[in-house]
Amino acid sequence: MDELISLQLDDSAEQMKKAVAHTESELTKIRAGKAMPSMLDGIYIDYYGTATPLAQVSNINTPDARTLVIQPWEKNLLSTIEKAILDANIGLTPQNDGTVIRLNIPPLTEERRRDLVRKVKEEAEKGRVAVRNIRKEANDGIKKLKSEGVSEDEIKAGEAEVQKLTDKYITDVDKLAEAKEKDIMTV
Repeated sequence: MDELISLQLDDSAEQMKKAVAHTESELTKIRAGKAMPSMLDGIYIDYYGTATPLAQVSNINTPDARTLVIQPWEKNLLSTIEKAILDANIGLTPQNDGTVIRLNIPPLTEERRRDLVRKVKEEAEKGRVAVRNIRKEANDGIKKLKSEGVSEDEIKAGEAEVQKLTDKYITDVDKLAEAKEKDIMTV
């Protein structure tokens, strides 16, 4: 296979890998009723004038399946963390006892589970669309190589390889979504 086509394929594979990783990170933000420290990954607090991830200024533990405990390294951060959690609008109300902040995760109702599954499907579709867009860019890039003297057969072979990559990464996205759906629907 032509070297230029190989470079295009490597680049596309790398981009598709990133698209799948992004989809995975978005899916982990959808909570399945179990307390996980990753639920707070998107929360930043103002730490001496700098937006800092919550995990970098405190310990986040899960003493049981329904509770998150946030223990800041500096006591004066308690109210700042509490405000950041409320502002993040993640559906949890912090309880500040003066030393730690507790977040109780309510059990999911059947209706809420269905909503979360719908959200999982939306995120998975975004991931599939991202992979398909990368496929389109890769195919366009391969077709442009014709002007650089690459033969029709090599271009066809390159497009076939791009399609194989696309199928592989879309399957990965589907597996992630399926696992998350199963996790959400498990009571």
